[in-house]
Amino acid sequence: MRGLAVVSPYLMPDLLQSLHKQDIGHLRIIAEFLGVELTSITAEEAREELSASLLDLNLLAELIDSLSPQAASAVRALVEADGRISWAVFTRKYGDIREMGAAKRDRERPHLKPSSTAETLFYRGLLARAFFDDEKGPQEYAYIPDDLLDQLYIIFDEETEESVQAVQEPADEPLANAEALGRPASPGERGREVLANDSILDDATTFLAALRMGKSLESNGEPLEQQQAVGLQNLLISAKLIENDIPQAEAVKAFLECPRNEALKMLQDAWLESNSFNELWLLPGIICEGEWRNNPQETREFLLNLLDAIPEDKWWSLHAFIRDIKQKYADFQRPAGDYDSWFIKRKTDAQYLRGFSSWDQVDGALVKYFITDMLHWLGQVDLSIAEGAAEPTAFKIRSNVESQKSDLRHSTSDETGKIHVSSQGLISIPRTASRVVRYQVSRFCEWEEPREDMYRYRLSTNSLMKAKEQGLRVDHLLALLSKHTDAGIPPSLVKALKRWEVSG
Repeated sequence: MRGLAVVSPYLMPDLLQSLHKQDIGHLRIIAEFLGVELTSITAEEAREELSASLLDLNLLAELIDSLSPQAASAVRALVEADGRISWAVFTRKYGDIREMGAAKRDRERPHLKPSSTAETLFYRGLLARAFFDDEKGPQEYAYIPDDLLDQLYIIFDEETEESVQAVQEPADEPLANAEALGRPASPGERGREVLANDSILDDATTFLAALRMGKSLESNGEPLEQQQAVGLQNLLISAKLIENDIPQAEAVKAFLECPRNEALKMLQDAWLESNSFNELWLLPGIICEGEWRNNPQETREFLLNLLDAIPEDKWWSLHAFIRDIKQKYADFQRPAGDYDSWFIKRKTDAQYLRGFSSWDQVDGALVKYFITDMLHWLGQVDLSIAEGAAEPTAFKIRSNVESQKSDLRHSTSDETGKIHVSSQGLISIPRTASRVVRYQVSRFCEWEEPREDMYRYRLSTNSLMKAKEQGLRVDHLLALLSKHTDAGIPPSLVKALKRWEVSG
């Protein structure tokens, strides 16, 4: 606290400056609660007289003692926050102040029946409101005037410098050793388990091949949903595998040829370090519009810090985790608790989602998407869906040991699955086959719907013509198939392909 040489990094106005806009009627209300009578006639003189009385340590201590527990708690919160808290955060917990002119105030006398804790403090001169500049620009704050704060430090008599803890602001980091938010999953929240895997690597292989062939996201045979495909495209851009919608040949080759665990880590690292991958703008169910910008990298780091406190390999309640974030870190992605300047609307009815009342539909939905989509997709979180539920109700953070033991992962040495080729030109490639081989073979073919862990392609004169236009040769396809098929290539198909190569 101030008596222990803790100095606020922000300079707040003093009491006299804070009372500058208040008329003499308002000043007399404050004086009445303080137990003094103003003798000054003009507002200017009354401000000086009131300031001197309010800064009297004994009078101020009596005023604090007269507060209700809720009001005293609000003052303490401001003192512990070094005198200022964002207005949005403060009013969400302690209520707002009704706007009214002097005539209405004198007629309705709101100070006798305050509508909120904030109003109680305002009419006692213990709370002011103003904009301050910080690293994110001008933000509105609830604050205690600087010289009044000095006196309150003495009254509250905090014991150590370490006891100073601000009410959570959007940019605050959770403590490194903080207790995990939420609780272990209850038996009722446990159900069908959906284990994490590295299938994102196979999706990436499919997507890169489709992009290389000029296939649209909605092309027949594309196994990804539109929203997931857009997310994967953004992820591959972050990993520098795509630039200007063009797969980067050398980077793609290295990605497809490296062991699966290394390829997965490449995508995980690209996501962690990206300042352009924006989970909020990819969130299903909402549409983000306008020029406003959030900070996805800061949000990502904040949520990962919270998840770090959860025990690995232990099922955790998804609902309880999101509930505790709302209670303790509601503004984790909102500068100064601003819930009005972002233009976000619901897809179903185009209704704009503004105000804190939309937290569950935007901020809470983002936390859920972060865990059940992104982290699960990247092979880091297992999910559990309770009986009767349509969506995940619990999650488990996988340890490195658990990930390595998973039978759903495959290293390059495991990518030994063999291709099957029929005489009719149907090529079946299992998920366990080499990714780089599937990428190359798929570019010669028409794509058919995959079945379970089997990708299916068909050779046709049209697909061979398109491959030829891209500089691909039939003898290269035959070499690939010969090396990686389980029973060789049917002679009739070899003959047909060579005949096509010669005469078309």
